[in-house]
Amino acid sequence: MTEPYEEFRWLSGNRPLGEIYCVSFVRGLSPTEVLHRFGVDESTIEEVTFEELDERSMENSNGAAGYIGAVKIGDWAVVIEPGGWQIAVDSEIRARISQGTEVVSVCCHDYASDTFAHEIDGKTITWFDPLAPSSRSGSDPDRLVDAMRDVGLNPDHTFEGPSIDYPIPSSFALASRITGLPFSQDMLNLRFLGAEPSEEE
Repeated sequence: MTEPYEEFRWLSGNRPLGEIYCVSFVRGLSPTEVLHRFGVDESTIEEVTFEELDERSMENSNGAAGYIGAVKIGDWAVVIEPGGWQIAVDSEIRARISQGTEVVSVCCHDYASDTFAHEIDGKTITWFDPLAPSSRSGSDPDRLVDAMRDVGLNPDHTFEGPSIDYPIPSSFALASRITGLPFSQDMLNLRFLGAEPSEEE
């Protein structure tokens, strides 16, 4: 039987998204609206490939993503922050984006902590580090425990126990359980609406 995280193993192979990135799924908003809520310099909004998105993020980086992109897939906007982490980690940005809707966010950060966040209408429902999923926070930290167990994120696991084998692929499998939208490598071939974050953010 194939494990749920297997279809997301491409994220831990040749690392097409790099060592630091955040991928978020926002229900029901257009890419333009997501970028607006994130807080971008609207004069920089343009259509880009993923390669251009990645290059511009590295060129403009100031400790977070220097450029972000969003694309509409079904009922969700998929948002990528190459080199960034803000939607998953910054509660103010996440709350702003999730007003009246839902956000699921996965952050990979090789030099800090990985993050999984589930937010609805400005409130964090569940937030945790995929390497230590027992340390959850949010208004309903146990809401996802059955799905977490199913995808390989033992909700009782701590840093002291055996390591979780595929924390990021398992996190994307969990995101897929919530959104019904599997994050595939083919999505990187789409054209994104990209922009630079506002200097005020």
